[in-house]
Amino acid sequence: MASGGGNNRNGTHRNSLKGTTTTSTATDKPLSVNSNPSKPAFKNKSSPLTGASSGLRKSSPGSLGGGAAKDDAGVPGRVRVAVRLRPRNAEESVADADFADCVELQPELKRLKLRKNNWDTDTYEFDEVLTEFASQKRVYEVVAKPVVEGVLDGYNGTIMAYGQTGTGKTYTLGRLGEEDTANRGIMVRAMEDILAEVSPEIDSVLVSYLQLYMESLQDLLGPTNDNISIVEEPKSGDVSLPGATLVEIRDQQSFLELLRLGEAHRHAANTKLNTESSRSHALLMVHVKRTVKGREPAHSSDNGNSTSMARSLRPPLVRKGKLVVVDLAGSERIDKSGSDGHTREEAKSINLSLSALGKCINALAENSAHVPVRDSKLTRLLRDSFGGTARTSLVITVGPSPRHRGETASTIMFGQRAMKVENMLKLKEEFDYKSLARRLDIQLDKLIMEHERKQKAFEVEIERITAEAQNRISEAERNYADAVEKERLKYQKDYMESIKKLEEKWMMNQQNQGNERKEQMVHIAEEVAEVKKLLSKETSLRKAAEEEVDNLKSQLAQLKMSEALANSEILKLRKMVEDEVCQKEKLEGEISMLQSQLLHLSFEADETRKRLDRGGPGKVPGGLDSPVSQVRSQLKGSGNGEKASVAKLFEQVGLQKILSLLEAEDADVRIHAVKVVANLAAEETNQQKIVEAGGLKSLLMLLGSSEDETIHRVAAGAIANLAMNEKNQELIMSQGGISLLSTTASHAKDPQTLRMVAGAIANLCGNDKLQTKLRGEGGIKALLEIVKCGHPDVLAQVARGIANFAKCESRASTQGSKTGRSLLIEDGALPWIVQNANSDASPIRRHTELALCHLAQHEVNAKDMISEGALWELVRISQDCPREDIRTLAHRTLASSPDFIAGLKRLRIDY
Repeated sequence: MASGGGNNRNGTHRNSLKGTTTTSTATDKPLSVNSNPSKPAFKNKSSPLTGASSGLRKSSPGSLGGGAAKDDAGVPGRVRVAVRLRPRNAEESVADADFADCVELQPELKRLKLRKNNWDTDTYEFDEVLTEFASQKRVYEVVAKPVVEGVLDGYNGTIMAYGQTGTGKTYTLGRLGEEDTANRGIMVRAMEDILAEVSPEIDSVLVSYLQLYMESLQDLLGPTNDNISIVEEPKSGDVSLPGATLVEIRDQQSFLELLRLGEAHRHAANTKLNTESSRSHALLMVHVKRTVKGREPAHSSDNGNSTSMARSLRPPLVRKGKLVVVDLAGSERIDKSGSDGHTREEAKSINLSLSALGKCINALAENSAHVPVRDSKLTRLLRDSFGGTARTSLVITVGPSPRHRGETASTIMFGQRAMKVENMLKLKEEFDYKSLARRLDIQLDKLIMEHERKQKAFEVEIERITAEAQNRISEAERNYADAVEKERLKYQKDYMESIKKLEEKWMMNQQNQGNERKEQMVHIAEEVAEVKKLLSKETSLRKAAEEEVDNLKSQLAQLKMSEALANSEILKLRKMVEDEVCQKEKLEGEISMLQSQLLHLSFEADETRKRLDRGGPGKVPGGLDSPVSQVRSQLKGSGNGEKASVAKLFEQVGLQKILSLLEAEDADVRIHAVKVVANLAAEETNQQKIVEAGGLKSLLMLLGSSEDETIHRVAAGAIANLAMNEKNQELIMSQGGISLLSTTASHAKDPQTLRMVAGAIANLCGNDKLQTKLRGEGGIKALLEIVKCGHPDVLAQVARGIANFAKCESRASTQGSKTGRSLLIEDGALPWIVQNANSDASPIRRHTELALCHLAQHEVNAKDMISEGALWELVRISQDCPREDIRTLAHRTLASSPDFIAGLKRLRIDY
């Protein structure tokens, strides 16, 4: 179902589920619900729901929640119903082009009009009316978000989708939104909100995923557990499912993986009304356990210690809520859906369970004393959702086609009756005494260990202080004795030194008086000698300066001579440069002449090919005295047409000149050059010459360096032609051809470019020696990326490549050179092969049928093929394939494989 952009005409409606209560024991508390009295639905003639508000069900022993304890009062909460319209699909747009939609929506008034004929309509009111433009986000906020908020606050909640097959129930609930996050369904968005509110350290989120198939409750997370029993608590009336797999969810990615695993195990079939019709009811159960933070007791103490002690001894308050998301299988009429055989039995089981659910809702809406809850396992599982303690939100999905007006009316009436059912919402909260006991045990252990540690540390400290005091006393006594002795020796030493200094001072005074005159004479002599030294130094410096001036003069003369020689050398170099410039101009002229010749040759070759394709040689324009004119005169007498013309052009121009123009700066020259090379490569006789001259390497380099789409297309076509030769295939692989082709495909937008790339890879897939290397360098994954184009010609080349690869694998397995699963299956190609095995395009269907038959010849691939639905296609191929050899191969494979024979028996296929 397509979701609208930003045009949401419906106003946002949200009911808060916040309830403020306090309790001292485990209790079920009432929920505060905004009073929003529902408007009774009406028709423009007579409304069957007149007085619906007076018929709302309060609580009765026969409700789906009958048997639950009624000791604690609850708050009434009516089942809220929203209707969502699916837009017309392609089939309806063609078949009902001349007819108006049978449904008209008035979202502002929350009304729906159902056309009885061209002049008469029935009008109904719902809690919400969602047009075909309503986005997935809008649907979630209106239908599911109030229920999810209630579950986070400790209430049970149910979100259910009901409607005819093919109207978008699974799209609304279970869409993963992998391609576009805006398309995420209610399941994914609900888990996002839950994980955003819970705390991973103290809260828990457990999920189970089940399906009710043919009145058998099966575990989608554990396929072997296919018969789960339903147990009802005799006191509370709650339903439990012992044996169902419960998975704890920590992040959104693990939840998405869980949904993918469940969807892979869910039963589905192809009917006239829906190509992927769900054949079972899916139930996603989310158990949320949250610890309430910040809740203080009603009384307080003046003593801070006692308050802290009371707070630590108070057990945490835990709220438990359960969210049930129910994706009901679509109701269908067998004459319209075309179900037969086992599919007809599935449809009968679906209709019986939906009928039982409708009977229960009718009984609840009419306040009947007896509600037939035990008529179906579906009603037993949903007993808390209708008339029980859960907040329930129902979305009914309808289609616009007037051909299905009866089914649409039945769906609308189901929703109208569900709006009369009222549940008694109860808060599920209790004290977590186990958590308190564990916390107190841990605290007690910590206190004991801390006390023992402190006691030991205290004893050690006492011993340390005693030893330290004794050490200090003995040390002080030693220090005192040492200090007294040192002081005595110090005074004695000072006395002796003072006497010695006085004697030395007296002796020095005597000597100084006789030595003063001698020192004056010595000082004068030293000054005279210093002056003489300075004079001699100045003389030597003057001589050195004169010598330096002479050297500089001689160097200047030499520099002048060098400058004259350099000027003459510069004149010679200038002359040489001028000669080089003239030579370059001549070469550029020759290159431009060659480029123009090549352009003329390419143009004339294209014109010749077009005229030859039209059946006549035509008239060649005159005025061009070129090799093309000579070749054209030779082509008139030959019968080979374009091939002879290209060969003559090849011989006259020369391959090396053509290949050199692949690196020209002019984009047009490169384009025409690669076209000529591609035309030459189409001839088997020219392929070896092109490869030997380096043409293959030039084409690969051009494929990696150019960004022009035309060059990519023509170069890929030339490589595809060269890849038809086994020797050239090995050269392409050794020079990184697969990587270049994969990169070209990832950036290409033109289907013809993708077709050329796919053709080249398909030719490489037919080489037995290159299987492992081709797969290792991403060849298979490149083909699977190319299929996103969707063009039939491109898909035909992809199918041919996969068929070649499967054929080589089959041959290698038969010869014993390969063991294990097919590389195609490991790279994820099997789903695409199965999907296109019955394609309307004959080339695609032929190649994919052949690929399936080759894969099926080896027993190791059988289980994967059965799980992907290939068994049905093999049966069809063995019966309906127009080619007798493929039909015989499929028949022989089915008859000889034990796994396939067992699968046929399990699926009850007579073969």
